[in-house]
Amino acid sequence: MHIGIAGNIGSGKTTLTRMLAEHYGWTPKYEAVTYNPYLEDYYSDIHRWSFNLEVYFLAKRFRDILDVQSFEGTVIQDRTILEGVQIFVANNYESGNLTERDYNTYMDLYELMMSLVKLPDLLIYLKSSVPHLVSQIQKRGREYEKSISLEYLSGLNDKYEKWIARYKGPVLTIDTDNLDFQNNPEDFSSITDSIDARLYGLFSPATSL
Repeated sequence: MHIGIAGNIGSGKTTLTRMLAEHYGWTPKYEAVTYNPYLEDYYSDIHRWSFNLEVYFLAKRFRDILDVQSFEGTVIQDRTILEGVQIFVANNYESGNLTERDYNTYMDLYELMMSLVKLPDLLIYLKSSVPHLVSQIQKRGREYEKSISLEYLSGLNDKYEKWIARYKGPVLTIDTDNLDFQNNPEDFSSITDSIDARLYGLFSPATSL
C-alpha cells in the first residue's frame, strides 16, 4: 500500500511522515532535500536553476515510486511525484522560471513516467495558511529557506487548493493551522483516527479534518 503526504513548504510533511511510520510500522520514504545538489542555487537564482532542480526531483521521485510499487508492505511517502509536477513545476512555468521549451521537455518525461505508475492508495493533504507556514519555516531555521517570499508561498497554496479540488484519488485533508500533532498526542490521535476510518472502515470518497 502507498500513502502519500502532500503540503506546502513548512506544512509538516516530514514530521508527520516520521510519526505515522512509527505509529503504524510503515516504511517511510522521504523527499531528497538535504542532499539535493541544486536546492541552495535554486533559492538564490530561481530562473537559472529551475529546470535543473525540477528534473533532479523528477528523477528521484520516479525512482522512489518504482521502489514503492515493488515493495510488499506499506510505504508512506513525503511528497509524491504528482505534487512536484502539479504544484512546483506548474508554478515555475507560470512564473516564467521555465521556458516553454524546457517545460515541454519536462512534461514529456513526466507523462512517460506516469504511464508506468498509479495514484497512491491514500493522499493526505496538509492544508496550511501562509502565516502558519512562515512560523514553521522560521522554527526549523534552514538557511536556504530564508529568502522564500510570502508571495511565493501564497501562490503555491493557491495551486495546492486547485490541485486537490480536481484530484481523482482518495484524499484526506488535514487543516494544520489549529493542530500541533508533533507535541499534542490528542491532535495526533485525531489524525490517526481519520486515517483508520479511511483505510480500514467505511468512509466517503473525500474526508476533511
